Amino acid sequence: MQPTADFDPEKLARLLLRRSRQGALATLMTGSGAPYCSLVNVASHCDASPILLISRLARHTQNVIADSRVSLMLDERVAGDPLEGARIMVAGTAEQSCGELKATLRRRYLNAHPSAELFADFEDFAFFRIRLQAVHLVAGFGRIVDLMPEQVLTDLGGADALLEAEQSAIDHMNVDHRDALNLYATQLLGAKSADWRCTGCDPDGLDISADDCGALRLDFPRRIATPAELRRVLKDLADQARVAAQ
Repeated sequence: MQPTADFDPEKLARLLLRRSRQGALATLMTGSGAPYCSLVNVASHCDASPILLISRLARHTQNVIADSRVSLMLDERVAGDPLEGARIMVAGTAEQSCGELKATLRRRYLNAHPSAELFADFEDFAFFRIRLQAVHLVAGFGRIVDLMPEQVLTDLGGADALLEAEQSAIDHMNVDHRDALNLYATQLLGAKSADWRCTGCDPDGLDISADDCGALRLDFPRRIATPAELRRVLKDLADQARVAAQ
């Protein structure tokens, strides 16, 4: 299916990957291989692949350790009939992290779920990243599309400087520019005024969230790869939002 003026399947799938904070995780039971489904909290890696923080005491984690093949469903949680909202099913392998990758997953997950800091370092908990192999999007009648991972994941090539500066940029926005974050949410994304905070940035956009308001994704008008480019694009967007607020 080709994108239309009101339906871009790749953009919608990317949005669901970035905004979702919960999902239904399907694993295979140890021994029997029977399907097993559970509710999990999720965050996203810089490239948009899902991050899980799960306990080895949980059955789904035991299943993943025995067989890393998983499927994760994410939906946009619309009011009314949930089947009228868009959802994606991603299939892949859940890989436990270690070393530098673990630090990245931990940081990004806790930015999205600050309360998880209470137990994130418990011995039985571990961070997993789902390596996507396939994506299936259902966005309403006649809008069912199979996508490849490269169609929905963010290209991180050449963006090392931006990724290294990500947390300092997040902290700077949250300390010095909460007014701009609120303008992004209300004037550019149509959300209500709230205590919006930045939770992540990458070459394609900015992630923000607020208690009781969920998560939002602000796409950049162009791909960026350096902290200097990030400053410029955020200033341009803030100027655009201030004009819209007048």
